[in-house]
Amino acid sequence: MNGIDVYYERRGAGPHVLYLNGSGATLAGMQILLDVFAPRCDLLAADQRGLGETEIPPGPYSMADYAADALALLDHVGWDTARVVGISFGGMVAQELAVTAPERVDRLALLCTSPGGTLRSYPLHELEGLDPADRAEAYLPILDSRFTPEWLATHESDRNLVTMLAARQATEKSAEVRRGEAEQLAARSHHDVLDRLGRITAPTLVAAGRYDGIAPLPNSEAIASHVPGAELRVYEGGHAFFAQDPAAFPEVIDFLTS
Repeated sequence: MNGIDVYYERRGAGPHVLYLNGSGATLAGMQILLDVFAPRCDLLAADQRGLGETEIPPGPYSMADYAADALALLDHVGWDTARVVGISFGGMVAQELAVTAPERVDRLALLCTSPGGTLRSYPLHELEGLDPADRAEAYLPILDSRFTPEWLATHESDRNLVTMLAARQATEKSAEVRRGEAEQLAARSHHDVLDRLGRITAPTLVAAGRYDGIAPLPNSEAIASHVPGAELRVYEGGHAFFAQDPAAFPEVIDFLTS
């Protein structure tokens, strides 16, 4: 698809929903999220180029490449249109897809993401050169601005979230896997759709975490103000608000499947 071998999964029945993962995320590592969506829809999800079981082609990659990959996947499974949900980096891809081919998107849910340009997400590629301990220390306050040692000591669910994410980061990776992740982060750093968001025609939900330091709330507010008719909902959490606020995922899924 689009010149590369793409690994994808499809499950469930109901409205066609295309799910787009975040930075460095693979389907193998995000099954818990797929399990949330699948009972309510016909869910289509893929490892994005450079990640997981999908090919890691030579770089550089662009956001247009990722949007073209998503369109090629829709074509491959025979879907003329889909309801699209993107988380973080996936939300950037979803925006690029929706401004490039608005006629292919029936509904659009953008979670903890940014429009780029002057409203970029935190430059995660700058953390890659740090040693693991320093990277973890820098990551906590941008994941959720409340995440101090004192906060985590008294909030067990947030502490468990941090422990889970730290374990995922500690996984040994080959040089080729790291190259694919670096290429994705480089493409992410050039994301910019702010001036094109008016092309989106689908009903759009923009969901944000109040304490998100990676995709700060003003970035979601800007998306909602530029997409015609978009609705903004703010949840109690940071970049992983969907795992912190129990209202988040049910409302996102209701929006996508209504």
